[in-house]
Amino acid sequence: MPAVSVGNVHIGRGDLVLIAGPCVIESREHARFMAETLRDITARIDIGFIFKASFDKANRTSLDAYRGPGIVEGLDILKEIKFSLKVPVTSDIHLPQQAVEAACVLDLIQIPAFLCRQTDLLIAAGLTGQPVNIKKGQFMAPWDMANVIKKVESTHNNQIMLTERGTSFGYNNLVCDLRSLDIMRKFGWPVVLDVTHSLQLPGGQGESSGGNREYIANLARAGAGFGLDALFMEVHDNPEDALSDGANSLKIDDLEELLKQVKQIHKVLK
Repeated sequence: MPAVSVGNVHIGRGDLVLIAGPCVIESREHARFMAETLRDITARIDIGFIFKASFDKANRTSLDAYRGPGIVEGLDILKEIKFSLKVPVTSDIHLPQQAVEAACVLDLIQIPAFLCRQTDLLIAAGLTGQPVNIKKGQFMAPWDMANVIKKVESTHNNQIMLTERGTSFGYNNLVCDLRSLDIMRKFGWPVVLDVTHSLQLPGGQGESSGGNREYIANLARAGAGFGLDALFMEVHDNPEDALSDGANSLKIDDLEELLKQVKQIHKVLK
């Protein structure tokens, strides 16, 4: 399996990597605080870290929900974090025309789960030459991601990652089938488990999504036991007041102990 290099972090070489941050950029100050705190936690545990936060949440449940600062300000904030804190950064794009602008800042381009079959978006991301993290759609079988991968591979981009983030299970509910990690790894690319989005209840609160935050630790440990290359987690200092996905975000105070446990499990399997 080829390793994917995201800045100074390498995914797929056998070491555990954390991709984490708030769901959306809430402010410049908050994003920097979260990135610095997460950097320090992962440094103490000695695991790779990539900061994530969306500059635009284009698929919010409600028209009135906070979407983020937008691509111009959002990328400027991520650029500041990248160079001042010296950590790789990632965010999601929603339109093909965003790819080149985003690639000038992002170390890793994320394709949202709802858009994982959008051919033009995938090809635009692949053509940037930057690593591409494709989230498996909630409506997709893991083996169907083979066709998705081919679209990015057609651009001769050999920096691809696949992320499991739950599968639709009736209305307003997801279930995480950990077999997907093994199935998708057979395609030859590193595989990530998005723990917190797998515990989301889409639209479960009427005008916003709910979530089962109480299962985050168990699912992270189970994923590590099943085998993965990286964990993806939404983390917040005050999830109850988060502007997006607070119901399925891990409180940052609980992160360090959980990462220690996950790293031990990962180390045993390695």
